[in-house]
Amino acid sequence: MKGFAQSVGLPGAPLHAAAHSHHPWPDVTFAAQEQAWRDAARLLDRKWDRIFGEIIPAAQTHIAWQLALPVPATIAFAPNTHAFVARILSCFPPGKSIRILTTGSEFMSFARQIARLEEDGLADVTRVATEPFETFPSRFAEAAVRGGHDLVFFSQVFFDSGYAIGDLRRMVDAVPSRETFVVIDGYHGFMAVPTDIRAIADRVFYLAGGYKYAMAGEGVCFLHCPPGYGARPRDTGWFAGFSALEGGASGVPYAKDGSRFLGATFDVSGLYRFNAVQEWLRAEGWTVASMLAHVRNIERAFLSKIDRINGPINSSMLMVTDEAGRGRFLAFRTGDAGAIAAALQRKGVIVDHRGDRLRVGFGIYHTEDDAERLANILASHS
Repeated sequence: MKGFAQSVGLPGAPLHAAAHSHHPWPDVTFAAQEQAWRDAARLLDRKWDRIFGEIIPAAQTHIAWQLALPVPATIAFAPNTHAFVARILSCFPPGKSIRILTTGSEFMSFARQIARLEEDGLADVTRVATEPFETFPSRFAEAAVRGGHDLVFFSQVFFDSGYAIGDLRRMVDAVPSRETFVVIDGYHGFMAVPTDIRAIADRVFYLAGGYKYAMAGEGVCFLHCPPGYGARPRDTGWFAGFSALEGGASGVPYAKDGSRFLGATFDVSGLYRFNAVQEWLRAEGWTVASMLAHVRNIERAFLSKIDRINGPINSSMLMVTDEAGRGRFLAFRTGDAGAIAAALQRKGVIVDHRGDRLRVGFGIYHTEDDAERLANILASHS
């Protein structure tokens, strides 16, 4: 596949159909990784001048363009999303239970942390079930309207089903108090489905990263930080005061832009890779919409094929059948999900499962032939 010659289709390489979990890195990331090393070796301590002066602003600009954000400087970076979850939680008064409205389908970065806080009486959590999906937006909005929450946290696309919230603004507008923090976990939305949050950019935090659909690998997660929310996180690192470092400012200063949510020193090579992938996609004419269209065609071919054969899964098992309400992967509900994933792995195919959900994901490096190959391997398993 053009652009993936060092990872896709190599002799002995598996058929990777877990694009929702991990993407092979495009070839351009090799030179980007090498450039990060060269800058560190050549510039030494002054590498940070380039990182903060060129690399970070470039990454912010790419993200702002993808999300239609008005100001790139609202973007902060961290090695993982959990760092941001902890930093957001640290914005609330100590010693007081945080009142949280969320869903029963959040990823572990958030779900595990608030469950642990619950154990110590530090969080009072209301979880709205995502199923049935048809009524979820109304049920969640009704819970939000009741108010009394310090934090409202929900995913744009849910990791355990692929269900996508179509009208993010409706969810946000349902929150009655402007003082309530609203966080959208966009990890399965960013670069997967077209996302425009300009209308709510002054109201919501948007959390995502480059590990999945952005094809940039580990260590490049980001948070859009709306002005006026979380002015002084208690969980803070020296990068959050980087601009004041040489000025000898007293106290603990914070910037007003997204850098107030920065932590401390981390490996920035992921930002080099992210920028390289963004520039490559633009040069090749790929947009989020065109990548989604490419994947949809492959999904349709795959679903058509598995419905014609006697395999262990078929389209009736899909958790979300409507393309318009689905992210960029297929989730099938089956009690054999774990066994199917294990059997496919033995045959050189990578998918994954979450409980009774078998997840299959395609990328721009896949073709309809790959979909047919996967369907045939599934048929041989039955």
